[in-house]
Amino acid sequence: MDPVIIGVFGLMAMVFLIMIRIPIGCAMALVGLAGFSILSSPYAAFSMLGMVTYQTVSSYALTVIPLFFLMGQLASQSGMGIELYRTVHHWIGFMPGGLAMATVCACAGFAAVSGSSLATAATVGMVALPEMKRFRYDDALATGCVAAGGTLGILIPPSTVMVIYAILTEQPIGTLFVAGIIPGIILTGLFLLAIFIQTRKKPDMGPPGPKFSFAEKLESLKGTGSVIITFALVVGGLYGGWFTPTEAAAFGALIVLVIIFAKRKFTRELLTGSLTETALTTAMIFTILIGANIFGYFMTLSDLPATFSGWVTGTGMNRYLTMFIICLVYIFLGCIMEGFAIMFLTLPIVFPMVMGMGFDPIWFGVLMTLLIEMGLITPPVGMNVYVISGVAKDVPMSTIFRGIFPFFIAMLVCVVLLFLFPQLALFLPATMAD
Repeated sequence: MDPVIIGVFGLMAMVFLIMIRIPIGCAMALVGLAGFSILSSPYAAFSMLGMVTYQTVSSYALTVIPLFFLMGQLASQSGMGIELYRTVHHWIGFMPGGLAMATVCACAGFAAVSGSSLATAATVGMVALPEMKRFRYDDALATGCVAAGGTLGILIPPSTVMVIYAILTEQPIGTLFVAGIIPGIILTGLFLLAIFIQTRKKPDMGPPGPKFSFAEKLESLKGTGSVIITFALVVGGLYGGWFTPTEAAAFGALIVLVIIFAKRKFTRELLTGSLTETALTTAMIFTILIGANIFGYFMTLSDLPATFSGWVTGTGMNRYLTMFIICLVYIFLGCIMEGFAIMFLTLPIVFPMVMGMGFDPIWFGVLMTLLIEMGLITPPVGMNVYVISGVAKDVPMSTIFRGIFPFFIAMLVCVVLLFLFPQLALFLPATMAD
């Protein structure tokens, strides 16, 4: 049988396994092992299994994953997100829709030390939602701004999604992080604009919060110091070429730990909880990486990615139209699959095609991160929505999804801007120190 046909059947088999709730790492490993056995031999397949497993878990470059997770967990459990929300609350909470705007700004700030969308949404949501409820904010606006704001956790560096993308496509992690800064700021601004438009049309959706004196505002700035210091040292170090990504992740975790000690918030439970969550998440990611590498060997042997890429580029279709179709596919997949699953499933096929059309891999990495962000708030999967539903138990899921819609439009606008102006993602990387 033609290897390409075997590759297509393997892809279909993997999608089927994922749809029946087989963990994606296991599904990719099983299909990859079976396909490699068919195209080569069982002996070669099991030799490849041992080699891939050892190379993955012993890779120094991959230590960046648990280190960034540890930094985010320490920041989440130390109360940094709560302090940041209170600071922004003091400065802009008095405006119409100000508490919702403060929530988005706090999510953007916490994203700079978290790297996780779910952690950002949960941390900020626990303090922001009760405050907005106290001032009788519309439930859709209140929950929607937290769910959407949480997605900034994977666009504003450090970003776990960008780390995985960089590993799968062999792109520099530091460059991807820096590329996400300007789009992250723009998307934050678009979220604020969405809140402004809604509260301008319907002032009852977001009544003004309390006013604070200038002295109280200045006092509240103490809550931002730890976030600013951590972000400046980690991302600034990457931008200036002082750190490798692994060194930056380790230094970031150390800085957050020092800040926790300085604020006298350190407890054995905090450290144990952070290490446990980091270990569990790292084990999950490494299992998926092993499965993805095994599946990647099968795909390479089947020649499916190269054949599909050659077919697409050979059709003569405009490359921007092709990229538009790819974006639509990613938005659709975001409605039914989790973000990491989408990346591991599609990148072996889509990435060679994107490179064949002449698009910049760093630009595409930022674009893909944005598209995965959209999947975090689209029904029926919408992981961020389920997180917020757990915090705001009295708000129906349908209300949360309704509140998401204006922010989803803001994300679409950001995608269009990235298409029209690729330099939004590529300007800062071009100025980085070698």
